[in-house]
Amino acid sequence: MVERVGHAMGMPIRIAVPDGIAGAALDDAFAWLRFVDATFSTYDPGSEISRLNRGELPRGAAHPVVREVLDRCAALRTATGGAFDAGAPLPGAIDPSGLVKGWAVERAAGRLEAGGARRFLIDAGGDVVLRGGGWRVGIRHPRRRDRLAAVLALDDGAVATSGAYERGPHIVDPATGRPAAGALSVTVVGPELGTADGYATAAFAMGARGPAWTARLADHAAMTILPGDRVLATPGFVGLCAGPSIAGSLCGGRTAGRSLSRRSAR
Repeated sequence: MVERVGHAMGMPIRIAVPDGIAGAALDDAFAWLRFVDATFSTYDPGSEISRLNRGELPRGAAHPVVREVLDRCAALRTATGGAFDAGAPLPGAIDPSGLVKGWAVERAAGRLEAGGARRFLIDAGGDVVLRGGGWRVGIRHPRRRDRLAAVLALDDGAVATSGAYERGPHIVDPATGRPAAGALSVTVVGPELGTADGYATAAFAMGARGPAWTARLADHAAMTILPGDRVLATPGFVGLCAGPSIAGSLCGGRTAGRSLSRRSAR
């Protein structure tokens, strides 16, 4: 087992490769993540995003990866009916944070694969990319740090969770301009972390409307925890749980689970 933890984008990022990998591949993955941090940070006045927001850098002159991310943010805004908005919470400013982390980690996974890794995990603040089979992923309870909300059995793919329990009320509902309300957390499972991260952010911003929206997503599964520990999940998410149902995978079995099908999403 080769394991390394680094710090980027304001969080620890852990890479675990059970069968081992050359150190140069890990160096490359972490160098990429640090580059993304320096390029997209909204806190660093020298980052390209900060310079774009001050009008010092024309969008056409930005680094190609910046233009790529902004294009993907625009596509996500359309796909989510405006719930994902890189202009929130400050109109006129750009903050692609709701996409950047997942997108960057997915790209880091590609660098590991290019370096020969076939089975590995990247954990970026609870959002994960998995390759190679046989993984168990615990979803932390949004109110209790000592409990899990669900345990997933996955081979390949990505898991993203949005909520206010790590960074406080940082996700804004673009429709109101205020911190999102109505959901405690949203977890989305999909083939690629950038999109899963964006969808989880959008569904959390939607609040109580989020579960019905996630039930219509193709190739993705989702679980939303609402106030009162009410759990709504798509059938695909239930099928991934390491137990007979979500209720069976909940730590202690004390939180009721419910499956939300596309037909019942209203």
